[in-house]
Amino acid sequence: MEINIATEEQNLKTRVEAALNSIRPYLEADGGNVVVKEVTEDHIAVLELVGACGSCPMSTMTFKAGLEEAILRSVPEIKKVVALNLTPAF
Repeated sequence: MEINIATEEQNLKTRVEAALNSIRPYLEADGGNVVVKEVTEDHIAVLELVGACGSCPMSTMTFKAGLEEAILRSVPEIKKVVALNLTPAF
């Protein structure tokens, strides 16, 4: 049972990464990127914005309209997407 859960989470993580690959060129063009930290047993994708994205005042919009949308559309098993380090919008 444990192996199946670990395999399922790894499969979901791989699919989340693939979904983010469509957005990565835009993030990289601005000096940033995103890292998938984990996909939990509860099907929550945990992301970390890195580089310029980690301190960008637009990171919340990038997260909601770009990253979260791409993941939820491409990987319907994911129930929620969270980011560890969003910069609060002013």
